[in-house]
Amino acid sequence: MAGTRLCGGSAVTADAAEALEVITGASRFEASAEKSTIAHAAQELSGGSGGAGTVDGDVCRIYTPVGTPEVELRITWLRSDGTPAGDPAPKFTVLPMGERALTSTDGAVIRFACRSAELTGSAPAHVDIGVERGGMPTEPEGDPDELKDAYATVAHSFSLAMARELGCENDGGLEPRPSLDPAPR
Repeated sequence: MAGTRLCGGSAVTADAAEALEVITGASRFEASAEKSTIAHAAQELSGGSGGAGTVDGDVCRIYTPVGTPEVELRITWLRSDGTPAGDPAPKFTVLPMGERALTSTDGAVIRFACRSAELTGSAPAHVDIGVERGGMPTEPEGDPDELKDAYATVAHSFSLAMARELGCENDGGLEPRPSLDPAPR
């Protein structure tokens, strides 16, 4: 599974490819729209308002192949002015990645700080990469801990790819591999 390409040809890590199989039950996926790439999302993010406020968009959507049980995952980005505030909802497990990483049995989000010449506005930019199941909410199937790790792994892979595409100093503080042990509260 190494070198699995999704979202308009963007490569995900081997760990993320395995995690996608845990989440969806599939090892192959439908092609994404041509503009659904990390590069295109980074271009939108870096060209954001440059001023105060929040800007967001989609990186891509991942679909299981036609003829298999339908699963849609949404990969999204959000750029905001501030650092995370407040306690997360009880369904989330906090992980020690970036500025803040949250995972649950149906999604994950990683926020990292990015200092880069590619970005307009105040520095650092705070970027969230989210992974969530699309469509009507359903009860997640599978081992809850395995699902949480899988969502966090996919979010880490896309976060690291985004940090590198944006040219963030020190990869936005993200390590090469996800840290899946819960952070002390």
